[in-house]
Amino acid sequence: MMYEFEVIGDIKGKARPRVNTYTGQAYTPSNTKDYEMLIKQYFKIKYPKYEPIQGRVFVKIIAFFKIPKNNISKKEKELILEGKMSPTKKPDIDNIVKIVLDAMNKMAFKDDNLITKLEVEKVYADEEKIYVRIEEY
Repeated sequence: MMYEFEVIGDIKGKARPRVNTYTGQAYTPSNTKDYEMLIKQYFKIKYPKYEPIQGRVFVKIIAFFKIPKNNISKKEKELILEGKMSPTKKPDIDNIVKIVLDAMNKMAFKDDNLITKLEVEKVYADEEKIYVRIEEY
């Protein structure tokens, strides 16, 4: 079984939990919750009758960032177009992974402890988006 989809738009990483200083309660920031919901919606639109994978899981995530329009030299632009330069801006790659896997937990796979193989990359592209492939192997 394999699921493959894209999430179009600005890429967000998983934000750290915050603490309400008045109540002392920890909470997840709303922009993190919103982005997780967006990932789930893209998944559900493509796979309305999904079933969680029960076996070991391989996940591939590619984060496509827009090529900067300003403050970039001709040499850097050439390196980007040749695929020899990658984005080193926020969000961090581990936070991208965390938000995607948390959104897909109990949907695309039964539990995230089933993920035994992971491939992640940040690259430049014309359109900002995240590509996700989740497969049983």
